[in-house]
Amino acid sequence: MSTNLHQAGVKLLKQLGRHADLIMDVYLSGSVSEDGENGAAIEKLRKAEILWRPEPEQELRLKRSVRALLEEALSDERNRQIDSNVGSSLASIKTLADHYKEARQNVDFGASEAYLADLNEHVYSFTEGLRYSIRVLWSRINNEFGYVGTINAKIRENELAQSQVTELLNGLEMFQFSELGEIAGDIRELRKLLVTTLQETLSDCTQELSVVQGRLLELLGRFRQIRGRTRLLKGWLLYTDLHPDYKPADHVSHKQLPTLFNRAEAILAPAAVDVHNTSYEPELLDIVSRIKAISRTSHEPVVREHDVSVSLSQSEDFAIPDNPLKLAVDGYFCSVIDSGRSQSALEYLQSNELPWDRESWLYQVICGYEGLPQEHKDYFELEPIGESDPVFTGNFIIRDVELGFA
Repeated sequence: MSTNLHQAGVKLLKQLGRHADLIMDVYLSGSVSEDGENGAAIEKLRKAEILWRPEPEQELRLKRSVRALLEEALSDERNRQIDSNVGSSLASIKTLADHYKEARQNVDFGASEAYLADLNEHVYSFTEGLRYSIRVLWSRINNEFGYVGTINAKIRENELAQSQVTELLNGLEMFQFSELGEIAGDIRELRKLLVTTLQETLSDCTQELSVVQGRLLELLGRFRQIRGRTRLLKGWLLYTDLHPDYKPADHVSHKQLPTLFNRAEAILAPAAVDVHNTSYEPELLDIVSRIKAISRTSHEPVVREHDVSVSLSQSEDFAIPDNPLKLAVDGYFCSVIDSGRSQSALEYLQSNELPWDRESWLYQVICGYEGLPQEHKDYFELEPIGESDPVFTGNFIIRDVELGFA
């Protein structure tokens, strides 16, 4: 069987070499007609299944496998196809591993060697295909999707590449090396293929795909920025076409220049008077004195029509009585001073049997402390007593306050 396979492979390669010009013409043009002068060669390639016809009335095209071989060998930038079907490859690898284990248990050395060879081919084909997909992505990134001519097409190609990277990463998550380790067991060949080789390859490829994804996002942002500026420029050209008599204003005379025209740094930076600089004190005092100066001299005589008599009398004295709650808080402060120790506000309220509401009393104590002059407030220290809110973090519930000396 291997001899027949070898002969068939040699025959196929000879046909590819003999008709290389015709195959490359079909590869570049996409199709070939049987009415040309190479009818005999085309018929041989069709019988060898190198060329195929999608529909009865369509022209002949290259088989996908031959085209993929040429695309990879020539590093053709038009090749944007990536095989992201990781699940199928994983299922094939598991199936072949089970076949190999069964043949090994049945002491069928011929079948086990054949299955092991197939398993090697599948594993290394999968890893090579994964690396090839990453190389295709890098080639598309390095030329910034140069095979398309518009920004919108570049953005679409970028989004396609991002979806392919996401599918590859999601597919790689399907590999559970604990499961593969159980399948391999203590068989050295299987552990080398299913654990060591795959784990090293998938680790490297996952890191590289993460870098690819970041580069794609960076390119997408730049493409969208270019598209936005292009739309702005097109809109400006359309506006000038619709208004041919438009003339831009003298932007230099404006105080605030538009951002579009304000590309140069200001010659003089914005300045302000430094009121904390003592060297400017005489000038500042002079400015303030002139602002507050009120001229009461009048150069014109004042004409009084009627003389009004004004009598001055002593105003009546009146006083506003102090708030009893405020007086009670003052007594609380004096009690702390007399005792010389810290005292709780609610304890003072209860011990003196004051008639005030607990909440109003605490508010008045806090307000009394805050209303003290700063030189007096420095002698005291008001500590809140309470606990943090059990539901809303960052809130502190005050149950009481304690006043003492600082």
